[in-house]
Amino acid sequence: MGFILLFIPCSLLVAFTHYPALKALLNSFWNNGSSFRPSRFVGLDNYETLLEDDKLMQVLINSFIYAIGTVPLAIALAIGMALLVNSKLPATGLMRLSFFLPTMLPMVAVANIWLFFYAPGIGLASQLLNAVGLPSINFLGSTDTSLVSMMVVAVWKEAGLFMIFYLAALQSIPTNLKDAARLEGAGSVRIFFTVVMPLLRPTTIFVAVNALINAFRLVDHIVVMTRGGPSNSSSLLLYYIYEVTFGFRDFAYGATLTVLMVVILGILAAFQFWVLDRKAHYQ
Repeated sequence: MGFILLFIPCSLLVAFTHYPALKALLNSFWNNGSSFRPSRFVGLDNYETLLEDDKLMQVLINSFIYAIGTVPLAIALAIGMALLVNSKLPATGLMRLSFFLPTMLPMVAVANIWLFFYAPGIGLASQLLNAVGLPSINFLGSTDTSLVSMMVVAVWKEAGLFMIFYLAALQSIPTNLKDAARLEGAGSVRIFFTVVMPLLRPTTIFVAVNALINAFRLVDHIVVMTRGGPSNSSSLLLYYIYEVTFGFRDFAYGATLTVLMVVILGILAAFQFWVLDRKAHYQ
């Protein structure tokens, strides 16, 4: 009976995760074929192209900057919001809804909302700058601000989802542990860092891995808001894969880039587990 229950989810996992990854690995050793010329085995030629791709290097730098900027900030903001809605303040139900609302919006809708917010001259961001006597900024049209602007959108959308996981973890912490710390004279800040945070570490591992994956698989916002510009300053790895595969129709090189992304995510996820899981406290 258990095998029957596991068959459907395992089949979907193999069909939509393992098989595409294996197929991408195999395709990375072949070149592009057409109706007039069949594809042929080229060995490591596509991987040699990776080493010579200057645009890929910029995309990777953008992706790592994006991940380093969004993952810790989203986690810190999620913990803060979870602590706030888990308190005894009034209207915590309304706060939970407000914090979680961005997560419920479709990604394309979020991108269009922030397009209006960032619109130079007429957007809310420009209006706020003008109100304090500062000139308007073309946030999405400048190489200095385009990537940071995308990071703000991602944190705004994802922090509410991560808040739910932290809220559930906070509510599962036994109150007697915090009461015992108070009897020993610990204050609220000491209790948070010595009692609460260690017990939140398993949740942090889960959230950090998911946030990292989300950082590398962002494509919807880029398609709507910047299309990787200006001058590839906001282009991330998955968008570059999408651009190469469906824009340039280079399926072999797109498969090679996909293999690169899977390897990068695997290494980073393993590193996160190795660093965080050693000091995690599981109940």
